[in-house]
Amino acid sequence: QVQLVESGGGLVQAGGSLRLSCAASGRSFGKMGWFRQAPGKERESVAAISWLGDSTYYADSVKGRFTISRDNAKNTLYLQMNSLAPEDTAAYYCAADRYIGTMSRIRDYEYWGQGTQVTVSS
Repeated sequence: QVQLVESGGGLVQAGGSLRLSCAASGRSFGKMGWFRQAPGKERESVAAISWLGDSTYYADSVKGRFTISRDNAKNTLYLQMNSLAPEDTAAYYCAADRYIGTMSRIRDYEYWGQGTQVTVSS
């Protein structure tokens, strides 16, 4: 059974940093990614990474501020978030899929975590 469990969310002031983690179990994945959904908005892709880590994707809104990484030995995905802004406030979801596919496309991910809340105060 595949499980994705996020952690690391919380409340932070603007300009601060957080690191999200996603512990995966049940199988290996071709790609893993982070998505977020703010109240009243659609879920959007934030960042994604291939199994080997040789391919990454970042949404324009987070480039230069967020870094995605993975530790395959621990089967854990990370998202280092720096220079956080109030517009980054959202529930953040870890997702994974067996295939690489299109890294930013929501429907290309089969497995999802429950989410972790990130709130950035101004």
